[in-house]
Amino acid sequence: MTHSEIMLDYLDEGQIDEAMKEFAKALRKDNDATLFSLAEELYSLGFLAQSKRTYERLLEKYPEEDTLRTFLADIAISEGKSDEALNYLSEIDEDSDAYLQSLMVAADLYQTQGMFEVSENKLLTAFRLAPDEEVIQFALGELYFNTKQFSQAIGFYLELIKAGQTELSQVNLVQRLGVSYANSGQFEKAMAYLEQIHLENMDSDTKLQMGLTYLQLNDQQKAIDILYDLKEEDPSYTSLYPILGQALSNENRLNDALLVYQEGLSVDEVNDTLYEQAAVVALKLDDEKQAEKYLNKAIDINPDNTGILLQLSNLLVKQERDDEDVKLLEDIKSDGDVDPQIFWNLAISYERLENYEKAEENYLEAYPYFTNQSDFLRSVIFVFRENGRQEELQDAIKHYLALVPDDQEIIDIQNDIND
Repeated sequence: MTHSEIMLDYLDEGQIDEAMKEFAKALRKDNDATLFSLAEELYSLGFLAQSKRTYERLLEKYPEEDTLRTFLADIAISEGKSDEALNYLSEIDEDSDAYLQSLMVAADLYQTQGMFEVSENKLLTAFRLAPDEEVIQFALGELYFNTKQFSQAIGFYLELIKAGQTELSQVNLVQRLGVSYANSGQFEKAMAYLEQIHLENMDSDTKLQMGLTYLQLNDQQKAIDILYDLKEEDPSYTSLYPILGQALSNENRLNDALLVYQEGLSVDEVNDTLYEQAAVVALKLDDEKQAEKYLNKAIDINPDNTGILLQLSNLLVKQERDDEDVKLLEDIKSDGDVDPQIFWNLAISYERLENYEKAEENYLEAYPYFTNQSDFLRSVIFVFRENGRQEELQDAIKHYLALVPDDQEIIDIQNDIND
C-alpha cells in the first residue's frame, strides 16, 4: 500500500495523528499520480490544508500545469482567501488547456463576493468557448435561478433535460425547470414538470411552489391537498400558511382558513401577513372584534404597512368610530403618496364629525380616483352642492348619471342647475 492509501485508511478510522504522519511520508515517497489522487480525495473530505500542500508540491514540480492552479484557487475560495485565488487564476493564459476551468472557478469566486454580473460574464465567456459543456450550462442555469432571473434559467435547464440529464450535483433539474416556469408566469408549463416529481421526492420548497402554482391555476383543492401534506411534514415551514389559508378562503372554507392562520401564528407570531389575512377572514365571519385584534397586532409589527392601516380604517368607518379613524389616518396622509381610499375614509369621518371644511378637502383629494364609484359620487355631489362648487358638481353629476341614470333625486339636482 502507498502512504497515501494508509493515510486515507487512518482518516476513515478517525486516527488523525497517525494519518498526518503518513501524510508527511506520502509527500516524500509517493509518486506524483498518487499524490494528485490524494489531493483530490483530501479536498472532498474537507482536509483543505493538506490538499493545498499536496497541490503546491505538485505545482513546484510541474509549473506548466495550470490545472493545479485552478485547484489551488478553488481551495483559496473555500478558505475565504479571494486575493490568493485571483493570483492563481491570473497566471492562467487564454490559450491554456485549463482556461475554461479557470473561468468556472473565477465565476464561483465572484458569486461568493456577490458580484453576480462579473460571474455571469465569466460563465458566458466559458459558454461561448464550449456551448455543449453541461457543467457550464448548469452553472449558468443555477446563477440565473439563484438571482431570480428565472426566464433566463429556463433555456439552460431545458437543454440539460433534453440531453437526458435530470439531476446534477444533487440538484433536481426537473424541479428547477418547473419552479423557473412558475416564477415566469408560465403556470401550465410549470405543472407539466413539477407533477413529474413523486411526492416523496419533493422537498418543502417544491411542495410550496406546487401549491402556489395550483392556486394561480385556480385549482384550489390540489393546492389545499399538497399544502396540508407539507404542513403535516414540516409544520415549521411558515411560508405555507398564507397560501394554504388563501386557498381555503377561496373555497369559502373560512373556519378552516382561520384555523390555518392561527396555527401559522403559533409558529411565527411576528408575521404581519398572517395577522392581516386572519383579519380578512374574521371579517367575513362577522367577527369584527377578532378582526380588529388581528389588525392591531399586524400594525404593532409593521406600522408602515398602509394596507393594514387602511383595513383597520375601513372597520372604524363602518363602526362610526370617526375620532379614532381621523387619528389613525391623518399621520399617514402627511406621508405623501398614499392610497386614495384614505382620503375617502377621512372625508366620511370628518363629515360625520361635522368638520365640513376638512371633509370637503378630503373629498377633493379623493375625487379624481373615484369618478367610476357611484357611492362616492353620490356623497360628493351633496358636498359640492352645499359648498357651491358648481364646476365640480356638474362634473360629478355627469359621471354619476352615466353609472346610475335613473336616480331621480340627482336628476332633479341637475335640472335645478340647468334652470
